[in-house]
Amino acid sequence: MSKQTYRVCFCFRRRFRVAVSEAPEEIKRVFEQYSENGMMSIDALHRFLVEFQKEDKATREDAQKIVDSVKHFHRKGLNLEGFFKYLFADINPPLASLGVHHDMNAPLSHYFIHTGHNSYLTGNQLSSDCSDVPIINALKRGVRVIELDIWPNSTKDDVDVLHGRTLTTPVELIKCLRSIKEYAFVASEYPVVITLEDHLTPDLQAKVAEMVTQTFGDILFSPGSECLKEFPSAESLKGRIIISTKPPKEYLEAKEVKENENDPERVKASDEEAWGKEVPDLLKDDYKNDLGEEDEEDLDDDGDKSQHALAPEYKRLIAIHAGKPKGGLEECLRVDPDKVRRLSMSEQQLENAAITHGKEIVRFTQRNILRVYPRGTRVDSSNYNPLIGWMHGAQMVAFNMQGYGRSLWLMHGMFKANGGCGYLKKPDFLLNPNKVFDPNVKLPVKKILKVTMYMGEGWYYDFHHTHFDAYSPPDFYARVGIAGVPFDSVMKKTKTLEDNWVPCWNEEFEFCLTVPELALLRVEVHEYDMSEKDDFGGQTCLPISELRSGIRAVPLNSRKGEKYSSVKLLMRFEFFDP
Repeated sequence: MSKQTYRVCFCFRRRFRVAVSEAPEEIKRVFEQYSENGMMSIDALHRFLVEFQKEDKATREDAQKIVDSVKHFHRKGLNLEGFFKYLFADINPPLASLGVHHDMNAPLSHYFIHTGHNSYLTGNQLSSDCSDVPIINALKRGVRVIELDIWPNSTKDDVDVLHGRTLTTPVELIKCLRSIKEYAFVASEYPVVITLEDHLTPDLQAKVAEMVTQTFGDILFSPGSECLKEFPSAESLKGRIIISTKPPKEYLEAKEVKENENDPERVKASDEEAWGKEVPDLLKDDYKNDLGEEDEEDLDDDGDKSQHALAPEYKRLIAIHAGKPKGGLEECLRVDPDKVRRLSMSEQQLENAAITHGKEIVRFTQRNILRVYPRGTRVDSSNYNPLIGWMHGAQMVAFNMQGYGRSLWLMHGMFKANGGCGYLKKPDFLLNPNKVFDPNVKLPVKKILKVTMYMGEGWYYDFHHTHFDAYSPPDFYARVGIAGVPFDSVMKKTKTLEDNWVPCWNEEFEFCLTVPELALLRVEVHEYDMSEKDDFGGQTCLPISELRSGIRAVPLNSRKGEKYSSVKLLMRFEFFDP
């Protein structure tokens, strides 16, 4: 049959639904193992959940609910078609539904916090609009740290939010503050931190203090003008707004933003445009040269000179003091037993510092907060590999939430954990003061993850039937891998299956994990195109720490991280000790 004839015939076919005949042979064998006379009883399904799916707490009632939800022919069990339908259903997700289950009573410095960078920008860093809409969207996704750059307005009598010294159009600060108040706790009840990059005169600082106080009222956490001796816990700060900034230099000394539009690391016009630039390999030194971007917090914080310019009512709002002390890297990373603070580094500064001071950075982040932000040449609002921050204990790995692509997918995946509340308790090895973790040392394998990629379906429902190819069904392949510490990070690929809306790969992959606590499972599907760039077919990133064993239905997301209505994969996950 020619491709043209196939297209005509295909268009007149009814919409495809995965038939039991499409079930992988292993699924049929598992069904036979737990069924009798072609029927899996409630008790047998319960045994399957406990033994095969490793759901130790599953009950007979859970098995009954599955049978009821499938709404098949029999209330007393499942036939093969019903079993296959259950495995592919939303009631069989890859992540455990644990809600907020981490210990939330530790100091803020003990958590990774979902953090935004230049949260008000709708697009690129140089000419896009500033708006409260990206802030609202970020808060709805569970982002807990919002960054606002505040500048005098054109008449110098009010305060705007914009990316200074660029062509970005401003938005009023008061509008951003009101939106933060309205949406701060829609997705999570845990505290929202507003980091302010301040370019104001003292009289406008006083005006900001009045705005902040009137907008947030009693939910504003204001411990006073003195630095905290220890950060409060996330639990104690539920429903609170926290202000973090630094004592600024004199307004007229504000530096111009040095942006390099000719960024050699910008996304190239290649196949990568379909789904985003590959996450940089931390084993390689991708940023050897100092690119000269502005250090967002290159300020002296140890003298009275800058303090005098600060409006006292503004200073009292600052709960998390930020700044960079005089001296070299050793002084920046010095741990003061009497006070805690926030330090900011660009991604490049952190990578350079990590080469010689990896353990010192980890030690610093046990009590203090480290914020990492994108290098200044990322004018396209792209992002970096977040693992460089997390593996060194950095709490605030700041991302451009509008910079869709592989790096942001990792961020989305990481913060699916702990109920999506935006706070993840750091692994114990990053918090042990007696044995400080050395990110540069390879550790022994701790866990082995075996992944079976059975099949996928749903593209015909969520994409137009000519989206991938005008004259034939798509040629799908999948990429499966790990994002984690350098020694764990790897990507593997299935074979490409030609002319099939329901690809059945039936391939196995094995991953050795030295630090499973920081590992994410990466899954992508692409459609091979011989003459042009491959098409994007969906992606997801899943935290290994909450990945469920067994056969699971894995929903895929769009490039923007939005879940497709129908597209999902059938996969199996098995964990082994080395």
